[in-house]
Amino acid sequence: MLSTTREGFLPGTAPQAPGTFRRYSDWLASSAVVAILSPFLALTNAYVQKVLLAIVVLDIPIEFGTHLFYNEDLAKLGAMGGLSISSGTIALAGLYIAWIVESLARKKQPARAPLHISKSLVAYLFFIGISVFIAQDTSLSLFEACLFFESFLLYVYVANRIRTKQDVLFIVFLLLLGCLVESLVMIAMRVFVTPATSWNAAIHLHVEDLNSNGMLRVGGTIGAPNTAAGYLSMVLSLAFGVLITNLKSIYKTLALLVLGFGGVALILTFSRGGWLALIVSVSLLCFAIVRHRRMSLGGPVAIFVILVLMYLPFHGVISTRLLGNDNGSAESRIPLMHLAYRIFEAHPLFGVGANNFTVAMDPFLTPVFRQGFLFAVHDKYLLVLCETGIGGLLAFLAFLFAALRRGWRCWKLNDSFLSPIALGLFAGVVGHMVHMNVDVFRGRPIQQLIWLIAALLVAMLRISKRATPPSLSSSPA
Repeated sequence: MLSTTREGFLPGTAPQAPGTFRRYSDWLASSAVVAILSPFLALTNAYVQKVLLAIVVLDIPIEFGTHLFYNEDLAKLGAMGGLSISSGTIALAGLYIAWIVESLARKKQPARAPLHISKSLVAYLFFIGISVFIAQDTSLSLFEACLFFESFLLYVYVANRIRTKQDVLFIVFLLLLGCLVESLVMIAMRVFVTPATSWNAAIHLHVEDLNSNGMLRVGGTIGAPNTAAGYLSMVLSLAFGVLITNLKSIYKTLALLVLGFGGVALILTFSRGGWLALIVSVSLLCFAIVRHRRMSLGGPVAIFVILVLMYLPFHGVISTRLLGNDNGSAESRIPLMHLAYRIFEAHPLFGVGANNFTVAMDPFLTPVFRQGFLFAVHDKYLLVLCETGIGGLLAFLAFLFAALRRGWRCWKLNDSFLSPIALGLFAGVVGHMVHMNVDVFRGRPIQQLIWLIAALLVAMLRISKRATPPSLSSSPA
């Protein structure tokens, strides 16, 4: 049997240095910390953040996601049928993680501009939160509340993290690029997809026999044609604004492509509300340009020529859609408005709950709906009024008018880049507010687009008030 020394080691062996194991343990702990924090640290890279922001913006038209707990029957009646999760949701979470990590890293450095949070949006979310607790179907209410909260986070991020003209230009470029891709998809669908195509439902091809002549209405990857028309009318208005900026020709060429293909795609939706929204936006653009006399008549004339060129190849179907028999489509919305008024009279303060119009309307239905069109009321303002009460509607309107006020103020600053962009966004929101009188606009694309535009106007106004280098003042690109 081998004997050991008093210290317990075999003869001829040297004892381990006491600090060796400790240093090895510290190295393992440090490596583990680095491994855990590496993904979070990678998010602070400016390029990674740009990629994530691009995913968020492009996800608006080209949705890549799903709806959890989906109820198709309620969705057919105009409700948000499930919990919407998309690639934009994940990318937005990554952007917030990066923002938090950066804030912790520079907490001892001088503070930046105060955090902007819209009071009207907070009030709107407050009424939505209350409506969750009084809703007949809590799960339906939570579906929309979660989407509203995600849109609120998008608003806060863009309003506070977009700090330069280059940042604004990056988002404008993404909005135009996404619209161009979506427009090409819609045109391709109209050419190649038929009602018999097995995969048409998966890509949201909406088929209707309008005026008994087999017209096909296309919604692209966005959803229903009316929703696609709302999206297109706002981005087309932005494209008109880009044409009168001092940007390089590459951006103006992209804007012209968007106007050409996007205009055709808008026509293919056969959405009269979308057409009206674009006409209102373009009219407002031309009026503002001529009224303030900052530019020659060349801008309005170019806009008019583009509209005429888009109209001529489709004048027959456009006239048929506007003047022909719509099979009672417009008339069927009047009973829905009366239904909404009855619901509001019974629930004036807090409404029936977000996303609960379709499940709360049964006690208020009249015999006219036995054979008539039954759906959520085709009026966004009445829908908000019925679901969140008078307070919710006032907060919603305050949010929209605050965005318009910022857009108009930015237009009047006479900045050769920011002002025309702001005018395009301002006109697009005005046109969309007109369009909201005749449609629901419940889903992700329109909601996130309007909140993104409102946040971008906040950022643009803050940039214009801040001193910028002369090079940026003269040209952002």
